[in-house]
Amino acid sequence: MSDSNTTNFTNPSIFILLGIPGLEAAYIWISIPFCAMYTIAVLGNFTILFIVKRERSLHEPMSYFLCMLAITDLVISTSTVPKMLSIFLFNSREISFSACLTQMYFIHSFSAMESGILVAMVFDRYVAICNPLRYSTTLTNSVVAKIGLAVVLRSGILALPYPFLARQWPYCRTNIIPHSYCGHMAVVKLACADIRISSYYGLFDLFSEIGMDVFFITVSYTQILRAIFRLPTKDARLKTFGTCISHLCAILALYIPDLFSSLTQRFGHNVPLHFLVLIVSVYLLVPPVLHPIIYGVRTKQIRGRLLQLFTHKET
Repeated sequence: MSDSNTTNFTNPSIFILLGIPGLEAAYIWISIPFCAMYTIAVLGNFTILFIVKRERSLHEPMSYFLCMLAITDLVISTSTVPKMLSIFLFNSREISFSACLTQMYFIHSFSAMESGILVAMVFDRYVAICNPLRYSTTLTNSVVAKIGLAVVLRSGILALPYPFLARQWPYCRTNIIPHSYCGHMAVVKLACADIRISSYYGLFDLFSEIGMDVFFITVSYTQILRAIFRLPTKDARLKTFGTCISHLCAILALYIPDLFSSLTQRFGHNVPLHFLVLIVSVYLLVPPVLHPIIYGVRTKQIRGRLLQLFTHKET
């Protein structure tokens, strides 16, 4: 711990994650909801993967995208929560420089990947509702695989500069990170250099990925709603719109916490640090927890398979 204070080093061998500064006395109590949320996220997303694999009626494009979303949620939560819990429960605050940069890459790449998968899902809904006769010929297994590959490559490549930019800065003041995980800006703010390149790239990545995704989702749902309102009966409109509810809930579960987190970090100057860090920490867990619940409740085949599993256990 001797190098955790102000000292002279270019690349520290370790960083010190403080967790949630100011709430150290409540770490045991804070760990309980985090552990519960992580358990729900892991069990829920593994259940989605298991059911889609076993249920042949779910071997369709939307379910494949749902599996991609489940894998992404598992990676995001597993790359952050175990380290958070080790801080809360065992005061294990040290993280190596390389591990910190690796965690940074996984957080930024898979968060963007999650957004890209939601765009792929809205494309599925767009084709199914606006061009239903072309659905089977448009969204073939080959096309689904190419879309998935494009999402992975886009997110993976655009997230690469984050650890490389963070590695190049000299850290000559402190290696103490007042957060519970290694976010890009949380790390580079420790550098004793002009980090405007890192800040500008973060904004570029935000607008080029999340901004474009939100724009595409908005345009697509405008077309979808126009197609729904052209249906002849109210029952047909409600039934068709019902197929979009799960996806809309998944979008809200991702973008609302993300927007709230971004706004509080940039404009919440009068907000206590411990509240900001707590919000940012929880925000990473909200989508992985809610997505399997949303699709488990709203998808008939998944709900039926779950009931069947529990019924077999009881008998």
